[in-house]
Amino acid sequence: MSVERANTLTAGWASVSPVRVFSAAAVYPLLALLATVAADPARAELRAVAPTPLELPIRAALGVWTREGAALTLDWAARCDPRLTGDPAIDRPLLDAWAAAQTGAPVPPLPLTTADTSLTLACALSVVADWREPFTDGILRPTAGPWSGRRLASLHRRGSDLSALRVAATPLGPLTLLTVPGTGPVDVVLCTTAGAAPPGAVLSSAVTALAGSPPASTDGPGVTATVVAADDPEPELVVKVPRFAASAAHDLLPLADLLGLTAATRAAAFPGIAPGLRLGAAGQSVAAAFTAPGFRPAPTTPAPVVPVPARPATTTQRLRVTARFDTPFGYLAVDRPSGLVLLAGWVDAPEEAR
Repeated sequence: MSVERANTLTAGWASVSPVRVFSAAAVYPLLALLATVAADPARAELRAVAPTPLELPIRAALGVWTREGAALTLDWAARCDPRLTGDPAIDRPLLDAWAAAQTGAPVPPLPLTTADTSLTLACALSVVADWREPFTDGILRPTAGPWSGRRLASLHRRGSDLSALRVAATPLGPLTLLTVPGTGPVDVVLCTTAGAAPPGAVLSSAVTALAGSPPASTDGPGVTATVVAADDPEPELVVKVPRFAASAAHDLLPLADLLGLTAATRAAAFPGIAPGLRLGAAGQSVAAAFTAPGFRPAPTTPAPVVPVPARPATTTQRLRVTARFDTPFGYLAVDRPSGLVLLAGWVDAPEEAR
């Protein structure tokens, strides 16, 4: 149930405020924790969004920070993080160092204002995946759409697993979903539709489609299929996608209604932590990059382009299916065993080729 509710929160966030990278999954455990120490109406709001606990399957920094001088309950005092002083010059480096240490990777600074704040909610996330089949760096030249005429840094790959390509029927029309499997439990799903659908609608539809397990298909937006001469008849899947990187720091309080935090910002919302306490700040920082060797929390050195060995003389034909992501598209990082969407984002500013 927790995974389903967390994915619902991801879809809702995408619809309200689609951004280049965000993680509702990292916020969900904190909302569930706050519900256990909140008083109504804050507790009812939080439980409506996060009714049950959720343990993240990856490294993340999740913390509820209190101000120095707050009279904490004995239970909370035994497990609280070091207190915040209210001085941003002191507190911001403390939070940033904590986030980097917990995630094991550099992350953008948390967008927190700690002055006059009695309770601070903070989360940072680092999602890492090594591709089972690495990509090769190349160049993509879109001939239509908003990127037409540009020379983009791209990643290319050839394989034979056509089941990685699926097409779902959605209110937006056909939605192409391409799963790029990692060697570990994390896969990345690229998603695109025909036309100029709103980013939030595309991402929300992709989250919903994943739960429905759409069938494999070779007919969808961005997909072409041709029969070519080959040395063996095994079908071939060719993927062409721009290399991209994204980082973001989010102030979560503007999303208070979506996250169930509206009542939490009022006085005396959390008697389980301290009397008279209210939520004064909530922030998230997250970073990701889609590169040749894998999905990384920060850009990595591009893999070198390697020469392709000469092929034997062709004796037969094969089906070649090409999936091109050469217009703005979305992506989801998914924990394969549970189906939990760890982070999501929208690519509208791909890297230019050097």
